[in-house]
Amino acid sequence: MTSRVDFHTHSKASDGLLSPSELVERAHGKGVRYLALTDHDTTAGIAEAQAAALKTGLHLIPGVELSVTWENQCLHIVGLDIDPLQTTLAGGLESLRDLRNSRAIEMGRRLEKKGISGALQGARRLAGEGMITRTHFAQYLVDQNHCPTIQKAFDHYLSRGKAGYVQTPWVDLENGIGWINAAGGTAVLAHPQRYKMTATRMRKLLAAYRDAGGQAIEVVCGNSNRDDIRNSAGFAREFGLLGSVGSDFHSPDTPWTEIGRLRPFPEHVEPVWTKLGIALNSFVT
Repeated sequence: MTSRVDFHTHSKASDGLLSPSELVERAHGKGVRYLALTDHDTTAGIAEAQAAALKTGLHLIPGVELSVTWENQCLHIVGLDIDPLQTTLAGGLESLRDLRNSRAIEMGRRLEKKGISGALQGARRLAGEGMITRTHFAQYLVDQNHCPTIQKAFDHYLSRGKAGYVQTPWVDLENGIGWINAAGGTAVLAHPQRYKMTATRMRKLLAAYRDAGGQAIEVVCGNSNRDDIRNSAGFAREFGLLGSVGSDFHSPDTPWTEIGRLRPFPEHVEPVWTKLGIALNSFVT
């Protein structure tokens, strides 16, 4: 089933495999009509994506995915329909990119100490003009035969408590949402099921998130099962949040997070696209 809406995707500007224009072309070919480019902590790919969207008739929604910290836990907040040039957001993103660069240097140092040489240089090469992310380090570890898959690279070297993991003090939840709101955007809590929280802790988070100005939650994600969707829909209704949808697409090599490959949107949740002025006769093509 292909959704006409996909509000969570990544390009080479962060840790995606495709260029922004290639991403738009793939989305158009998959039947997506409303696409948000939401690269990690950067809006560098939006202009290229907008130009490509004009050629296809696809509607491109400028977005971003921020890394934030809440009670010592890293969360991801998607900002939809933002002004990429707004100074508060632009300044905040610059600070996050500086933080990512410092983290990359330390990750390279720690992996070197573990006997893995050239990781920083390899990650930089893979990132190209985009920012260096943990995914680039993971790909380097696979390319150098240290691990068979990217997931194994995370499991053995790059996740919390492993040799290459670096604890990073991201922007706090309130300021991150503030940057999105200052840019005229709508804040969406990304992939809530991935945080592995108890229902009690999730309710605590959502109360703080809503009070800080968060407006929506991803109800349907690329790897959501029916229970995930039902639980997220329940939280959306309980906290008066809009529901969003997004594949979290990064690469054609991961078909379980393909652009537009999403389960049906649940009834009795107000969709975020109504706030963006998008009227859909059908969620799917």
